[in-house]
Amino acid sequence: MAVSIDHYVGLAAVMFFIGVIGVIVRCNPLVMLMSIELMFNAANLLFIAFARVWLQNAGHIFAFLVITVAAAEAAIGLAIIVTTFGPERYVDVDDVRALRG
Repeated sequence: MAVSIDHYVGLAAVMFFIGVIGVIVRCNPLVMLMSIELMFNAANLLFIAFARVWLQNAGHIFAFLVITVAAAEAAIGLAIIVTTFGPERYVDVDDVRALRG
């Protein structure tokens, strides 16, 4: 049984919208970062799926670039979260508004 490109597009769309919902609904910055990573993985899935059909190796190169950007985003995002919220027990993104002078 062959898997068509439509299945990959459907799975990537579901993954991407779960990530969008996670960013919009949740207030925890770590969950928001994980949701952004899920959106990046949905884009990677499409790059690899379309590379299988049309682009040969270009999709793999783009997916590798997205993985490197996601790793940098995770490292910088976690560093910002740690320095912003410090030793607080409960972290909420809305609390960042209180930091304005």
